[in-house]
Amino acid sequence: MKKYICSRLVKSEELNHHGTLFAGRTAEWFVESAFVAAASTLGDPKHVVCLNIHGLLFRSPVDKGDIVTFTSKVVHLGKSSIVVYTKMTTELAKTTPVDGFITFISVDCKGNKVVHSLSLDETTDEEELKLRETAKNLNKK
Repeated sequence: MKKYICSRLVKSEELNHHGTLFAGRTAEWFVESAFVAAASTLGDPKHVVCLNIHGLLFRSPVDKGDIVTFTSKVVHLGKSSIVVYTKMTTELAKTTPVDGFITFISVDCKGNKVVHSLSLDETTDEEELKLRETAKNLNKK
C-alpha cells in the first residue's frame, strides 16, 4: 500500500513544561498524518471522519529543533472503515517515539456511515502482513 509522509520541525511553541514536544501537538500531527492517508485513499477528505485512536503510546521525548516524520499507510479496509498505521520517527535522534493505529470511517454529507468499495493490494511483506493482522483485530474489542 502507498505510504504517505509528513514532516514537521519541532519549534518552541510545540514544547511542554519539560521543554520537549507536547503530547497534544504530537497527537494532533499524528491524526492529521493518518487522515491524509485515509482521505487520499478514499479520494475525498470531506467524507472521512476519525472514529478511534488506538492506544497511542509515547515511548520517548522529542527535543526542540528535531525534525519529526510521520509515515502513514492504510493497513485495513472494512465495509466503511479505514485503518491507518502511522509511525513517527525523529530525524536527528533517530528514534521512533510514537506509532499506532487510527480507525476512520467513510460518511455521507450528513455524517452517516457509507460503504466504500476499496480493497488492499496484495503483499508478501512480513511487516506489512503483521500490521494488517493487528489492524484487522482492533475494532473487534
